[in-house]
Amino acid sequence: MPAAVVVALAAGLLTATAPTAHAAAGATLPFTSVEAESATTTGSKIGPDYTQGTLASEASGRQAVRITSGQRVEFTVPSAANAVNLAYSVPDGQSGTLDVYVNGTRISRTLAVTSKYSYVDTPWIPGAKTHHFYDNARLVLGQNVQAGDKVAFQSTGTQVTVDVADFEQVAAAAAQPAGSVSVVSKGADPSGNGDSTQAFRDAIASAQGGVVWIPPGEYRLTSSLSGVQNVTLQGAGSWHSVVHTSRFIDQTSSSGSVHIKNFAVIGEVTERVDSNPDNFVNGSLGPNSSVSGMWLQHLKVGLWLLGNNDNLVVENNRFLDMTADGLNLNGNARGIRVRNNFLRNQGDDALAMWSLYAPDTDSSFENNTISQPNLANGIAIYGGTDIAVRNNLISDTNALGSGIAISNQKFLDPFHPLSGTITVDGNTLVRTGAMNPNWNHPMGALRVDSYDSAINATINITNTTIADSPYSAFEFVSGGGQGYPVRGVTVDGATVRNTGTVVVQAEAQGAATFRNVTATGIGAAGLYNCPYPASSGTFSLTDGGGNSGWSSTWSDCSTWPQPGQGNPDPDPTRNLAKGRPATATGSQDVYTPGKAVDGDANSYWESTNNAFPQSWTVDLGSTQAVRRLVLKLPPSAAWGARTQTVTVLGSTDGSAYTTVLGSAGYRFDPATGNTATISLPGGTSLRYLRLSVSANTGWPAGQFSEVEVYPTS
Repeated sequence: MPAAVVVALAAGLLTATAPTAHAAAGATLPFTSVEAESATTTGSKIGPDYTQGTLASEASGRQAVRITSGQRVEFTVPSAANAVNLAYSVPDGQSGTLDVYVNGTRISRTLAVTSKYSYVDTPWIPGAKTHHFYDNARLVLGQNVQAGDKVAFQSTGTQVTVDVADFEQVAAAAAQPAGSVSVVSKGADPSGNGDSTQAFRDAIASAQGGVVWIPPGEYRLTSSLSGVQNVTLQGAGSWHSVVHTSRFIDQTSSSGSVHIKNFAVIGEVTERVDSNPDNFVNGSLGPNSSVSGMWLQHLKVGLWLLGNNDNLVVENNRFLDMTADGLNLNGNARGIRVRNNFLRNQGDDALAMWSLYAPDTDSSFENNTISQPNLANGIAIYGGTDIAVRNNLISDTNALGSGIAISNQKFLDPFHPLSGTITVDGNTLVRTGAMNPNWNHPMGALRVDSYDSAINATINITNTTIADSPYSAFEFVSGGGQGYPVRGVTVDGATVRNTGTVVVQAEAQGAATFRNVTATGIGAAGLYNCPYPASSGTFSLTDGGGNSGWSSTWSDCSTWPQPGQGNPDPDPTRNLAKGRPATATGSQDVYTPGKAVDGDANSYWESTNNAFPQSWTVDLGSTQAVRRLVLKLPPSAAWGARTQTVTVLGSTDGSAYTTVLGSAGYRFDPATGNTATISLPGGTSLRYLRLSVSANTGWPAGQFSEVEVYPTS
């Protein structure tokens, strides 16, 4: 049997089951999540909604439950637990408490809720609105509960929107390792009242090559640590040892072998200030380091990594409520593994590699569970060489974000574009993709973006599951608007369910091969193939076999498909060739192939002179039923009557052409408009139309001012 990961992502459970002999997507987590909308409530449900700036759109599953004074949400406990973490939102400027009930009995402990860390504004980011509405608060229940028990949260006066509850069996505090140096022995205050910064520094200095022990307690640091190298910082568990600081480690270099594990770092970051190093780690831990078992919350960024972090392992951590990225490998990452982490409510990319100054190489994001990044992507790869994104479970991206983005967006220079092989394998994307307010059109669940330069890497996208995307599943785009090509893409093995619009949203020139991609529940059409700018070139999809359920093509590049609207019937009077990319075997001077599809009967294509035969080809963008051609020359009487000998050919792939109509002479006479109409056989279906001209009685070249292609006779 294949492995499976079960996560409560909607009313009921979504099960992401890996294909045979393929790892399941997402992290193995120490808790089980239950959505509020699947619980019992005396409040009111909100959502689903995908509109930027609404509470429901940022919620897990795009739904939540709102309660006011005296109202409650009651969860059924899914498995044995003694603690709970609750994702919630309260109105801006308000705070309060929730009473907690276990099996109908109110316990002595309450859960504090606040808007302090929410409602973030980033006006310097185009398209951003107030966001980051939710927060997380945790509570040890003081008793054990079992599967089937009831845990309820009741408002004591404040309006609270409850999103999801994580139930966990928290282990007892770990014991101090033998030979370790306790921060308390150096004067740290476990009550959290005193400043423990110097005690931490002294313990680190004393424990070189050994372990700094952080006993159970609350510790307050007022400035960051630096010079951290060749040491292990270890706590009694992330629910037991808690460090309160917004800047834990800030250093540009380290000799490495730094191991940080099993405690919490909780900050006080309430706004995003990009010039401030308000991060758990800012800079470098040095080679052969690790971060594991950490609870990171209320910071700007979890780890913003620069310099030498070779072979760093970041695993089994929780990243909650950052105002920016969860983790960013900011260039020069070599051999880094980020795996089995849980990230919720990040204010920018949850996990990112950004190849600034030097390329990120041979690094990977694997088996991470990412929920609700509220201003960017679940995972973003901006440049780099030989990168892997494997077996991640990503859900509920919001504005400006895809589930996964593979991109040449550089932001700054010197930037190192994608190169080598980019492996995107075994990922599951649920309700990912969003409307981009800057583009005024949507971003797909998985986006490949030649934003600032052509993509020439090998990009292999395999074993992908995309469910309930509000818009498209796969998007190919040049997001900077310059029309750079996307090349070298293979999509092999994908299951697409319930896309709002299309399976493939192709907006850039380039090419991709699709094989074994099956789709059900498509909202509009299988393919949107409309590269921008229209003159930039074509996007060619090669059918590698095994594809099903998405053969239709969106019919009108002048409109955007809307979720669930279906594909409108094409206008039978529409000229399919107008504005489409055209090529030719040769052109004379300024009389280029595009002149024959520009809608202007007075401009024209003229082939190389005295070199028959010559051919002219137009790409209609997708395979179409074609019944009639209208060939034109400029209507001016200065163009004398002539006959051109033309063969009509067609192709569905741009490679293999068949003859639609054999060689025949077509008369052009200004007295009758200088046009020739050609009726094609019934059943003619083609994407590429080619006209081969072997003779012209009026000039030693092929000439057309317009080639019009119609689906009706």
